Amino acid sequence: MSATLPRAAALPKADAPPPQADTPLPAAPRDIAPLLLVPAIALLVLPLVGSFPTWVTLTVAGLAMGMMIFIMASGLTLVFGLMNVLNFGHGAFVSVGAFAATMVLLPMRGWLEMDSLLVNLGVLGLAVTVAMLVTALLGWAFERVIIMPVYGQHLKQILITMGGMIVAEQLINVIWGAETIALPLPTSLRGAIFLGDAAIEKYRLVAVIVGLVVFVGMFLLLNRTKIGLLIRAGVENGEMVESLGYRIRRLFVGVFAAGSALAGLGGVMWGLYKETLSAAMGGEIMIMIFIVIIIGGLGSVGGCFIGALLMALVANYAGFLAPKIALVSNIILMIAILLWRPAGLYSKMRG
Repeated sequence: MSATLPRAAALPKADAPPPQADTPLPAAPRDIAPLLLVPAIALLVLPLVGSFPTWVTLTVAGLAMGMMIFIMASGLTLVFGLMNVLNFGHGAFVSVGAFAATMVLLPMRGWLEMDSLLVNLGVLGLAVTVAMLVTALLGWAFERVIIMPVYGQHLKQILITMGGMIVAEQLINVIWGAETIALPLPTSLRGAIFLGDAAIEKYRLVAVIVGLVVFVGMFLLLNRTKIGLLIRAGVENGEMVESLGYRIRRLFVGVFAAGSALAGLGGVMWGLYKETLSAAMGGEIMIMIFIVIIIGGLGSVGGCFIGALLMALVANYAGFLAPKIALVSNIILMIAILLWRPAGLYSKMRG
């Protein structure tokens, strides 16, 4: 007896539309919860501060500090996210960048004392350019000599890069001396701008603008350019990208040099913020840098940006409302974030 097919197994109708090969994939839902943390904390603190002008001053000061920390931390999170390298010597680039800038700022101190915003910014721009070039070259040599032999070996990376930072600090003492160097702000960036009763320091406004420019530039480079696409593809499958004729190793060396240059930029801005330089300044700030990277999610530029703003704002608000708690506010914030999201605000390579 011949078997008959059930109706459910019948062939598709001839007039059914064929599947479209170019149908776009559904977009992944965007995680906006971390983006709301900064404005939420700022608004929650407003009634506790009590005075709106004071709140504005504290908020802008925290944002400026957060931007400077982000600039210094962004280079390290970029290197880890794209190259999987734990560089505990990153603080050395911060210190070297700040001291390299003195080769311009100290001889041209008379230009910085002129009450001309254009002249002052021109001198600062030259100093920042020198600092970033010096740290980029140092980063290239550091990667070639120290990092390259220990790729994929995190324990050795930690040990050898910490040793590199110690050596760098001693070399700074040899070249520039062991004494603290005063680095006053340019005349046009001293003082504050008053918005009603709220006082906003001019230099802090500059720091906010520079931090935003760096963040937007990094985001566009990694997500909207061919170089960024090649770097991200090389992280996922380096052999495939190499087979297409691209030199991934050269791209990665460029990433390391760029991350070092960003540390140099941050070092100059932090030195002007503190108005003093010391060889140990990079090592001292590394604790804050690593807290920011852990909060943001290892390797996430966007998470690093939000984490830096959160940490600076919380520290600033706590310093005003409860000075004793301010000493441990960074640790409390990190614990709270990790209890909420153990991998940080954003997972690796999402921001």
